[in-house]
Amino acid sequence: MDLDSLVDRARLAQWLDAHVPELGSGPLELAFLHGGTSNATIGVDRGGPLAILRRTPLDAPPGSARSMLREARLLGALAGTAVPHPHLYAVCEDAGVIGAPFTITAKVEGWAGQLTATGCDYPPPFDRAPHRGEVMFAMADAIAALASVDWRAAGLEDFGRPEGFLERQVGRWRSQLASYPREYPGWTARDLPWLEEVSAWLDANRPPMSLPGIVHGDIGAPNCLFGHGLPTRLAAILDWELCTIGDPLLDLGLLVYSLHDERDPLRRPVSAYFDPAGMPTRQAVARRYSERTGRDTGGLDYYMTLAQFKLACIVEYKVARAAIGLESKEVGAIFESLVPRLLEECKAIIDLQASAGALA
Repeated sequence: MDLDSLVDRARLAQWLDAHVPELGSGPLELAFLHGGTSNATIGVDRGGPLAILRRTPLDAPPGSARSMLREARLLGALAGTAVPHPHLYAVCEDAGVIGAPFTITAKVEGWAGQLTATGCDYPPPFDRAPHRGEVMFAMADAIAALASVDWRAAGLEDFGRPEGFLERQVGRWRSQLASYPREYPGWTARDLPWLEEVSAWLDANRPPMSLPGIVHGDIGAPNCLFGHGLPTRLAAILDWELCTIGDPLLDLGLLVYSLHDERDPLRRPVSAYFDPAGMPTRQAVARRYSERTGRDTGGLDYYMTLAQFKLACIVEYKVARAAIGLESKEVGAIFESLVPRLLEECKAIIDLQASAGALA
């Protein structure tokens, strides 16, 4: 990746001198760390504390800049809470400085789960029991802390619309799914198995919404940083672009859908993006979350189904981009397979509840 296409170094140095002097005044050293279709992540070194610059990529999907600025506002609001997150130094909404809005956060040391074609890899010793399970419980504790934040007192009164949150979800994500042929001309939407059945079940079986709270929207080991040594410690949750105010149980549903289910313990979820062996069950993580938050998790089947439905609708855009040459064929193949498997697991959860009862 050509850093000079993403950052005007001279203008950035001037801006940092004025807005984030605590980083130091030495020569500006940049290192490209990661680049996806959501944000580019760039290391910043000026001789003081190391920092991270995040900006939208050159071919950013619609709404990316707005999502990033929302992320910055959320990180600022989390200061002083028990939620592990990167410290926000500053945000720049002026695209004229480096070519796009950007944020500057503290660099957090740690490891993240690495997605591969076959799963999600953890480094030793977290790649084996009991530490694999500790990683899952650490994430459960983190989203429990997030769900417990007084978001109104944190200045997030207008950050989302919790009223009717669950009622809007199916239509919201179906609408996004339907937009991809317009956003990516040359791609024709494909027929997705179980889409209609899952949509109808979600609308017909919607539970009363739990107490509103902050929803991360993309929780998982690839979006977290964990301390390098034992004991297992979650150092920071990353990638807050999908955050909103809504029903926090949706985060729990997203976190646990890949795990084994005590109602059918030998079955591996078809949509699992990691091997659940050596991990706690869905029920065990739900109990831990409930202990931390006091929330009733008896409706978790619904939230696991909604989380996977939402994810399927979102990541189908990767298939569209690959079909018209904006992503590699390898990336396209991964998501071409994943989206139907997400919907298939939705149907499996629906069937499991019908045959064995709701998740206890």
